Amino acid sequence: MLVNHKRVARMMREDNLLAVQPKRFMTTTDSNHKLEIYLNLARRMKLTGIDQLWVADITYIRLQSEFVYLAVILDAFSRKVVGWKLDRTLASRLATEPLEEAIAARKPLPGVVHHSDRGIQYASGDYVEILKKHGIVPSMSRPANPYDNASCESFFKTLKREEIYANEYENLDDLRNHIEEFIERYYNPKRLHSALGYRSPEEFEQQAGQTSEAESLSATVAFFPESTEKLTTGMLGEGTQTPSLPQTPTRLGESTR
Repeated sequence: MLVNHKRVARMMREDNLLAVQPKRFMTTTDSNHKLEIYLNLARRMKLTGIDQLWVADITYIRLQSEFVYLAVILDAFSRKVVGWKLDRTLASRLATEPLEEAIAARKPLPGVVHHSDRGIQYASGDYVEILKKHGIVPSMSRPANPYDNASCESFFKTLKREEIYANEYENLDDLRNHIEEFIERYYNPKRLHSALGYRSPEEFEQQAGQTSEAESLSATVAFFPESTEKLTTGMLGEGTQTPSLPQTPTRLGESTR
């Protein structure tokens, strides 16, 4: 039986039905490259303070006439956004500028682990050079496994549900102003997280800052689930090979030799 589309539309109106078009999917990760891939350290870490693990990711946002891209870096311990950038392209500056912003704002000690997907933006020479310059240890997700970067995915979901999908934006600058307002005046200082005991990222960090400096640097990395041996994140090398393990657990920044 053939049915005219006008009849379908009329019947849907009578039943108060609305047709929702699927959103176009945009790829933001290009992992088809020959650049170095680093060992996944994030899923092996037990965090005890801020600036032990940073997680980075990129998402797209659809405006009326174009797609734009948002890159963020979060502190995995507090979920606080420590760096972000909005741009029209996936050029290297989309990733490097949030990293430089995070470093300038947080001034982390050497040994912070930086976790991302295997995208070319995070594997590029320029990006890795900034990490090495500041003693930051690169870490990358397993192929096609978003769970390794769950905190960034959760932030993007919150941003789009509570800000992006609820508003319309005139242009890129208008969107940038709204995102800045969302992050700096709502998400970081006020947005409550069940994982943080229903505290905001900034409130959680303030309470965590009451611990001693030694305690805040005591993150450990376990390479074998059944083993009690752990490795300080400050001593990890490059590449995907597992470093040799020390005989006893060490704190971040202590030598294992």
